[in-house]
Amino acid sequence: MQTASLTSVLNTILFIIAFYYVFKFLAKLFLPLIIKKVVEKAGQNMQQQYQQKSWNNTQQQQQQDEIIYNTENVKKPRETKKVGDYVDYEEID
Repeated sequence: MQTASLTSVLNTILFIIAFYYVFKFLAKLFLPLIIKKVVEKAGQNMQQQYQQKSWNNTQQQQQQDEIIYNTENVKKPRETKKVGDYVDYEEID
């Protein structure tokens, strides 16, 4: 079994500390830019959805405002179904 030397352990610890500080520095530089882009993109998506929804609502309102008369049904009276015979009863005193 091999044992780790003191210099390799110190190099590893030094590498971990250096990586931590480099990552922290880069995060301070680039994280605000990334968050700004994400927020702008979300705002654009919300605006597009709002515009599509308002456009659909105006289309529906225009369709609701239109009145269409079906003249075929007006000309032909609706036939009623005759079920059985009608019997007129008279009251006997």
